[in-house]
Amino acid sequence: MMTEESKVTQKIRVGVIFGGRSGEHEVSLQSARSVMGALDEAKYEVVPVGITKDGRWVTGDVVAALAEGLDTARPATLLPDPQASALMQVEMEAAKPAALSEVAQLDVIFPVLHGPYGEDGTVQGLLELAGLPYVGAGVVGSAVGMDKAIFKYVMAANGLPLLPWLLFTRGDWRERPSHTLDEIEAKLHYPVFTKPANLGSSVGIRKCHDRAELEQGMAEAADYDRRIVVEQGIDARELEISVLGNDDPIASVVGEVRPRREFYDYTAKYLLEPDSDEYSELLIPAEVPADTAEALRTLAVQAYKAIDCAGLGRVDLLLDKDSGEIYVNEINTIPGFTRISMYPKLWEATGMSYPELLDRLISLAIERADEKGKTRTRREE
Repeated sequence: MMTEESKVTQKIRVGVIFGGRSGEHEVSLQSARSVMGALDEAKYEVVPVGITKDGRWVTGDVVAALAEGLDTARPATLLPDPQASALMQVEMEAAKPAALSEVAQLDVIFPVLHGPYGEDGTVQGLLELAGLPYVGAGVVGSAVGMDKAIFKYVMAANGLPLLPWLLFTRGDWRERPSHTLDEIEAKLHYPVFTKPANLGSSVGIRKCHDRAELEQGMAEAADYDRRIVVEQGIDARELEISVLGNDDPIASVVGEVRPRREFYDYTAKYLLEPDSDEYSELLIPAEVPADTAEALRTLAVQAYKAIDCAGLGRVDLLLDKDSGEIYVNEINTIPGFTRISMYPKLWEATGMSYPELLDRLISLAIERADEKGKTRTRREE
């Protein structure tokens, strides 16, 4: 949706939204720095839009303000009004009603939000109401991709392979802890993984080898979400594939993560230095036979299409080291997006550079909005 002003400048004005209320706030800042630094200044005008940890929208020198916890950025908002596709600054003075002033008209939004309140369909719903094109999956694809339990139900309904798993609520755990542990031990065997149903970047996830660890894992997961997924652990290779596109998505080469810690947890992903003995090994491309790679790529695209994903998604799969069976693990609809993150690195290995990837994602966002605009929204008399 090009505005008259953008047509004059011939630049696409991109609102990059980042930060957010989830436990992945800091990861989002890293991704946003990379995205904004790589967008071609000859093609795009970047408008940074930050969301603080307590959910306030701000603009201005946002990255520094959020990273350093400063209160220097200006309050801002987007209106759920398709006639007002502008970022608005909120002027607040004591004893006076809040006033809005336009910061910039926006042509497309690039959400770089990971986890709840950003990757789960909430922000996507606002952008739909505002009538703004945006990068990534829509409300349904985002919500299903974010919720590990609903995602598994959709995979099962489409006949895609999953490991055994169980779902509990925070109430189940806190009201009947012993009964819950007994049920898990009766239906699964150690090791198992405990996970908040709605979170990413391995936040709140534990690998449990016995009942004491399981109790700790359930308690931690319950702190982050009211629904807890418990998954069967196996001796598996952790494989990742980047998928790109709308109705006809394509898959990248296969990558592999070889953790040197117990598993690929938050520390391994974001906190360790490359020279650390515990730093995970990333293999691109993964050393798998050609027919296995093709099967993995096909399965990744099937999972992507099953949840009506759009724009981008990183599909994580498991390859059983003993049986050779492949299982769908999860999909990230807004994966980590630094230059060293797996999603762009996989495309780089496939032949698409980081700036080219950003161009393609913005084109896909506009393409999807144009297609949506062809849909009849009212019954003709």
